[in-house]
Amino acid sequence: MIERIRKYIEAHQIFSQDGLVLVGVSGGADSVALLLILKDLGYQIQALHCNFHLRQEESDRDEQFVSELCRKKNIPLQVKHFDAKEYAARNSISIEMAARDLRYKWFYEVLAQTSAQCIAVAHHKNDQAETLLLNLIRGTGIRGLAGMYPIRNKIARPLLCVTREEVMDYLAQVKQDYVTDSTNLEREATRNRIRMDILPQLAAINPNIINTLSETCSIMMTSIPFYEQAIQEELKQVKANDAEVNIRPLLESKNAAVIIYEWLKDKGFTNSQNEEIADSLGSTSGKIWESKTHRLLKDRSRLILQEKNRDAIMPQIIQEEVDSISETGPNIAYFDKDKITSPITYRTAREGDWFIPFGMKGKKLISDYLTDVKATRFEKESQVLALCGEDIIWVVGHRSDNRYRVDKNTKRIVKLTITKTKTF
Repeated sequence: MIERIRKYIEAHQIFSQDGLVLVGVSGGADSVALLLILKDLGYQIQALHCNFHLRQEESDRDEQFVSELCRKKNIPLQVKHFDAKEYAARNSISIEMAARDLRYKWFYEVLAQTSAQCIAVAHHKNDQAETLLLNLIRGTGIRGLAGMYPIRNKIARPLLCVTREEVMDYLAQVKQDYVTDSTNLEREATRNRIRMDILPQLAAINPNIINTLSETCSIMMTSIPFYEQAIQEELKQVKANDAEVNIRPLLESKNAAVIIYEWLKDKGFTNSQNEEIADSLGSTSGKIWESKTHRLLKDRSRLILQEKNRDAIMPQIIQEEVDSISETGPNIAYFDKDKITSPITYRTAREGDWFIPFGMKGKKLISDYLTDVKATRFEKESQVLALCGEDIIWVVGHRSDNRYRVDKNTKRIVKLTITKTKTF
């Protein structure tokens, strides 16, 4: 088994003999075996142990066991104490999630301090099988079918090539004891129920279920790069970027639902929302979908993505007096200075706002004007206006008001120039 682990480490280039490897050690069977195996293989190691004080005397027992083990084996050890309950309450998360966050945050801190190669943790084939089932139960894309990787984000898993039974056999052979976390025997956690109830039932159908599920993850790992390459090509075809996707090529694609899923995968939208978005591509514009972090607008020809709760972006506008009208464009507006009787102010558009568009005599609602110029709902919500007193003198970036125009009687001219284009 040890030789298989050595070959697995080398084949996946998990870490090398040169440089320090940090090892997360809880005191349980898996992490104890990992620590001893890496030491036997000649790697330079340092143990890390977390005491979350969640199981009263049991937590202190685990710390004492790990400390004694590392002392006997002459392995450097760092121990960190946490108040996981307080962290969970402060961040409104479960105790399990709090412990995980605190553990890995500290692991990465030590990684930076020591310039170690990585942090080795003791997940094995059984854990891989549980992870795959857990992902399936919760709902997953293709990446979730790959389970845990041998090395990712500096977290190394050199035991993914062996089973829990092999780990226990190894510990029995070397006559090494370990501690048992009593919470692993409770059925409240979903992962525990998978391990204690579901996997045994699957094993009754397929006695080799652990290896079967683990091998499935390995196959998916090798397949994902080809999938991602194809997805990137599809995203390129629909001219996707962080803010938008073109609808026409999406409608022509046979993979619209997958493309939308991949484009939005980190934005918090649900699978049902993704399906609804794909089904709505040919419908009228204006529909908006929301996740906790983002909003998605189905515009005429585009799907437009916007982050929620971001600060309003006001354009930077320079005001100056000029002798004549020179350059023109949507980012520049000219006004008769003698008609400007109050300081020019700026705000976003409101319902009922109106102006008299340049060259016209009658009033027009700002909302109607923006519809005419095919502004999106997001653009309408964040449209900036320039005002003189209560009068709207410029729909910034668009059209100025006819009442304040430069005419043949104008003696002095005010020029407003956008120096930083407004981003919606």
